[in-house]
Amino acid sequence: MDQAPLPIRSERIVEHLAKLATFSSSPPPEVTRVLFSAPDLAAREWLQARFVEEGLTVRHDAVGNLFARWIGEDPELPAVATGSHIDAVPHSGRFDGTVGVLGALEAFRVLRESGLNPKRSLEIVVFTAEEPTRFGISCLGSRALTGKLAPQDLEVLRDEAGVSFDSLRVGAGLAHLPLDALVLSPRYAAFLELHIEQGPLLEREGAAIGAVEAIAAPAAYRVRWQGAAGHAGTMLMSDRRDALAGAAEGILAIERAAVEWGTIDTVATVGQIAVLPGALNAVAGSASFGIDLRDIDLKRREAVSIQIREALERIARRRSLELTWEVVYEDPPASCDPGLVAQILESADRLGFGAMRMISRAYHDSLFLALRCPIAMIFIPCRDGRSHCPEEYSSPSQIEAGVRVLADCLRVLAGYGKSPDPATATVLPGRVRPR
Repeated sequence: MDQAPLPIRSERIVEHLAKLATFSSSPPPEVTRVLFSAPDLAAREWLQARFVEEGLTVRHDAVGNLFARWIGEDPELPAVATGSHIDAVPHSGRFDGTVGVLGALEAFRVLRESGLNPKRSLEIVVFTAEEPTRFGISCLGSRALTGKLAPQDLEVLRDEAGVSFDSLRVGAGLAHLPLDALVLSPRYAAFLELHIEQGPLLEREGAAIGAVEAIAAPAAYRVRWQGAAGHAGTMLMSDRRDALAGAAEGILAIERAAVEWGTIDTVATVGQIAVLPGALNAVAGSASFGIDLRDIDLKRREAVSIQIREALERIARRRSLELTWEVVYEDPPASCDPGLVAQILESADRLGFGAMRMISRAYHDSLFLALRCPIAMIFIPCRDGRSHCPEEYSSPSQIEAGVRVLADCLRVLAGYGKSPDPATATVLPGRVRPR
């Protein structure tokens, strides 16, 4: 196959990113696109039309994961897959997840235009609800696809308004697809996810490409503090069982526990809290919040979790509060396939892009695909490392670099070109970052 530079059109990707950002329930420059909301359904319809225009074979599964396949010479061979997500947390930006979907579409376009007829089929996967916004569960689509969420788990899901997941998927036109036929089979030969870094390291190091070697282990917990509600004027301080005061002290204990371990890889976050009765002149009778705890070291994350829970229990006892601790999920870290990491580095090197090995401290659908097939991730820089906000930004040239590397990797993995030896793969001088 001719290996002349592929005619990537970054302006086409940027135009599509701008169009996709218009499917939002918040005004620009913010993007809010929640699972099965009207903007989400409209975005799915628009994206599906783009896939059909490119001659791809499109299908959905029972939870709304969207698949667009370029059928190869030997359809019986396990396909090579790529993709990401298009849902967006409230008031966020236009690049998180979407670069991996629209970048994959551009990679498919230029490979087709260059005359590639792949031996293996190539497939774009658009995962349902990578963000936890509606049901409090991250990576819902990839969890279901890989068997980490069973049909009975999905059937009992309710959002904060009490709306069931099942009724939403029926409203999205997925009622005819059975939940018990979800699990990915057969395995993909490989899965590559292109994504903005959502952190500052690539920008600081001056590298265009990050070859992700491992994805951090995420855990989530729900904590409820039960005290006694009362009048803010008549309930004496000595008589109070203030749930919000206990929760506030607990949040600081959570922050302190993560900091005391002295490693940049341990992070703990409380990003939302609910209080009842929620009035200015009422003592809080109950308060609840979620904890997001992450680390690349599973044993250390487990130790931090125990430390946090014990600290919260001490606070609750001292304040005469009842504490309820619920595990939402405790997922293991994922290791990327060394051969795929080597391929990313080799492609970046040959195309002239500085690259570095790195860890993903955010987690992605790739974490769950790793349960079923070899995976790796391609990171590109984002300005100041900012994400999940309107200021999220990657330049057209940064996106183009990522798409070029992705397309080159897909070309090799689909059956053209020689894969590198993981033991000898290198990166450009000055772009190696020790783990």
